[in-house]
Amino acid sequence: MDYQEINAQTIDRWVEEGWEWGKPISREEYAKAKRGDWSVFLTPTKPVPRAWFGELAGKRLLGLASGGGQQMPLFAAAGADVTVLDYSKKQLESERMVAEREGYAIRIIRADMTKPLPFEDASFDLIFHPVSNCYVREVRPIFCECFRVLKPGGVLLGGYDNGINYLFDEAEERLINRLPFDPLSDPEQRKQLEDADCGFQFSHTLEEQLGGQLEAGFSITDLYEDYNGEGRLNELRVPSFFAARAVKPL
Repeated sequence: MDYQEINAQTIDRWVEEGWEWGKPISREEYAKAKRGDWSVFLTPTKPVPRAWFGELAGKRLLGLASGGGQQMPLFAAAGADVTVLDYSKKQLESERMVAEREGYAIRIIRADMTKPLPFEDASFDLIFHPVSNCYVREVRPIFCECFRVLKPGGVLLGGYDNGINYLFDEAEERLINRLPFDPLSDPEQRKQLEDADCGFQFSHTLEEQLGGQLEAGFSITDLYEDYNGEGRLNELRVPSFFAARAVKPL
């Protein structure tokens, strides 16, 4: 089975088990968002600065690998025209459920982001892409596709793992791996993920992630680092994630 199919099935199971990033927002949270009171996350603990979005009303927004009924409802409440693309059926079921409950329109697309995105050139004003490319082996093509489907002046907001988490054992006490972490080429790394029920995950360098965006044609206008939110690396304040705001030039 293709590793992306395995990841989709794994995330479906996590959602059924109550995964933190698979719990849709409540009616109360949606009502607060309608009043302008909302925040979203690209990484585990730090809210995305509102200034990164600009005015959302009337903007065409793509949630890339952003299913789960957490972010898209908030953007819809802020007036955006929302589309979500994800490969997890359960995450997309949550999107459909919240949209029907709250009465807003959303385009829901089940697709693999490692393939060409099923959209015309210059289709969106903004792409919201929380930490998810750690489940993908090659990330540069994703940035090229994001650049293609954004309008000139469009913005890519992305959250990324910097690879540090993959160096350590599950208790985050011992260095046990070399980088890159690639379970498709390293049987021992694959066994670690299987034993921990983590699907297929891959480390990516700053060169791949920030450099990949620059190679695609983006200008990076801002970024910040973030922590795991729990565990020993978090206690030691080791930043293991970062978020970046990238713009397609006019």
